[in-house]
Amino acid sequence: MKFFKKKAVQLAASMLLAATQQTVAQRQMERLDRGVVALAAKEGEVFVSWRLLADDPPEVAFNIYRTDGQGNSEKLNGTPLAGPTYYVDTKLPTQSSAIGYFVKPVVGQQEGEASPVCRVDLNDFANYLTIDLEPLPGYTAGDASVGDLDGDGAYEIVLHRTGRARDNSHDGFTDPPVLEAYKLDGTFLWRIYLGRNIREGAHYTQFMVYDLDGDGKAEVACKTADGTIDGMGVTIGDSTKDWRNEQGRILEGPEFLTVFEGASGRALATVDYIPGRDPIDGWGTPRHTDNRGNRSDRFLAAVAYLDGRLPSLVMCRGYYARSVIAAWDFRHGKLTQRWVFDSKNGTDPYSGQGFHNLSVADIDGDGNDEIIYGAMVVDHDGQPLYTTGWGHGDAQHLGDLIPSRPGLEIFTVHEKPPVHRPGAALRDARTGEALWLGAFGQDVGRGVAANIDADNPGAEFWFSGSGGLLNADGKRIGPQPSSTNFLIWWDGDLTRELLDGITIDKYRHGPIFRAEGCVAINGTKATPVLSADILGDWREEVIFPTADHRSLRIYSTTIPTPHRLVTLMRDPQYRLSVAWQNVAYNQPPHTSFYMGEDRPPKKPSQQ
Repeated sequence: MKFFKKKAVQLAASMLLAATQQTVAQRQMERLDRGVVALAAKEGEVFVSWRLLADDPPEVAFNIYRTDGQGNSEKLNGTPLAGPTYYVDTKLPTQSSAIGYFVKPVVGQQEGEASPVCRVDLNDFANYLTIDLEPLPGYTAGDASVGDLDGDGAYEIVLHRTGRARDNSHDGFTDPPVLEAYKLDGTFLWRIYLGRNIREGAHYTQFMVYDLDGDGKAEVACKTADGTIDGMGVTIGDSTKDWRNEQGRILEGPEFLTVFEGASGRALATVDYIPGRDPIDGWGTPRHTDNRGNRSDRFLAAVAYLDGRLPSLVMCRGYYARSVIAAWDFRHGKLTQRWVFDSKNGTDPYSGQGFHNLSVADIDGDGNDEIIYGAMVVDHDGQPLYTTGWGHGDAQHLGDLIPSRPGLEIFTVHEKPPVHRPGAALRDARTGEALWLGAFGQDVGRGVAANIDADNPGAEFWFSGSGGLLNADGKRIGPQPSSTNFLIWWDGDLTRELLDGITIDKYRHGPIFRAEGCVAINGTKATPVLSADILGDWREEVIFPTADHRSLRIYSTTIPTPHRLVTLMRDPQYRLSVAWQNVAYNQPPHTSFYMGEDRPPKKPSQQ
């Protein structure tokens, strides 16, 4: 189905700079430091990279310094570094194993403030950072998120520790979910026990980490219940209550929404969770309903800028039939409700359109975010925007997938559609207009959209059963990629790589990286703990647990790049994608702008 002609793509670097400068002026986003990271590139070499920030002048350059651990520092470069934000140190000291690196911005002849020092021990040096986890017998590392919990400009990690878990479709008792916080240097901050009245599983505990009130420090928000213990040891609700039934399900008792202080884990505000579960049998279609909590206990969550200035918390329940989305503002220590969207019942055109994940973006260009809830979209004011009627699915990808046409596009795959509905679909994000439909009547479980092939303009599309790599017209242009899972910018060019389990593959070239000694999480989903641009230059880091789940390893690329780009975390859509990455069936983050080798970005001085 042909629907447009290919045109020249827009430039990634200039789009990012323009988009971030315009949006940052409106949206209050987190303050970031330079995020300097130093890792072993190969024997006798250290790869150092750092962030280019959205508010840096286009002509900014950098000086890089090495410290010897005794307070002495040495500038390593001659002229200021005006290109990509990395440096390879090939002349390591022989007298000291304890060194560090920091950078200073240079504008004209004036040096700016020094970044924090990234310290390195050359006697115990690797191509990853290690965070040793606090002992918690019977628990493994689960999903994570990042936020600046203490306001120092560096990210901290909030980690979901999982014990015995159960999917919603299965009976059985679970271990209580646990949340923990760590600094990137491995310092343990706090532990929150969600308690026996919160069930463990992929669809239950969706936790958001973000600066919700604009005070410069991130909060943590999630569903809580009687017996939840915050990071200071204080119990929420009634600690004596055990609402689990004989099947290990929790179908009675109060449900809460709590915002915790990021720095301490202290509960700051708790309200009733909206919507409540009752009627329990009211979350499925007449043909597919239940009274055991399978459909009523399906949760999603996100953060969105619904007023274009400060973020709001978005907590959701249901997607197989009835879907309810509740938006909250956390201001001055209190949670207040902004709006509630309710699809009401299984016959409403907005019911049954939700996915196992969601996306957030400003799809109509008004400065406010919309909630892309699978096959339907809810506007920033809580009003329905449109629904395609294509039904439930497992994966969606939102971005500037077709740079030759204005606006954003959404690629979705759908579970068990009837013969007249697509199993894979590409649509205009703002209007819902179908751009390409395929796999009618096919049960498509996985699908991905990304620019992975430099020979084809724009993004490519593939899914289970696609039979190859497709362009935006649905035409086969190459062999099936090696995986249909996660994505990562890793090797230095502007096409994306394939991330599956602990392996990174380059399309048509095979594996280029493997995190030996680590494991993926989430069972057959084989996802990382987190993948995002949390350190160094614009490429993405990936976090895995070690095989014994005693540590986390943060891997950052040590491959040189010719491209100089603002940190991806300054693109609002990408940043919010990182916030919701841990939700249900994890999906990789996407930028609001196109990145590709079809047209190289301009030099920094031309941005």
